[in-house]
Amino acid sequence: MESHIYNVDLKWVANRIGEVSSPELLDTIDVATPPQFPKGVDGVWSPEHFFTAAVNSCFMTTFLAVAENSKLEFKSFTCQAEGKLEKVDGKYIMSEIILKPNLEILNPNEIDKAERILQKSETACLISNSIKSTVHLVTNIRVAEAILM
Repeated sequence: MESHIYNVDLKWVANRIGEVSSPELLDTIDVATPPQFPKGVDGVWSPEHFFTAAVNSCFMTTFLAVAENSKLEFKSFTCQAEGKLEKVDGKYIMSEIILKPNLEILNPNEIDKAERILQKSETACLISNSIKSTVHLVTNIRVAEAILM
């Protein structure tokens, strides 16, 4: 695959709030210092949220591709992610991301296959592979209940 460029623009709005946009996208998103820091803002996306969301959303898109290629049929997929910010050697870093996917599959005989696909998706995630943070996967796989007619 050839290389690609993704453009993101940032404009300071006021105080500790900015606005992120891209000439390639329709929406803008407010971004601010998180409330745990001096003059941080509640209720606004922070760089730490974006970082965690980048890992989580890349994991999902990788999962969707791997599941499709593996012919895994599923009813639903959700994933909670926790990003851990801590001070290490005098510097703040995002040290850890915990991904907690919830996958509802259709075939009870494919639980092991589903687990392998989730694991492979985390391993293949390009954002996870591009960061220093440790990424942990805590999976929850369940079988969809059959609807009787």
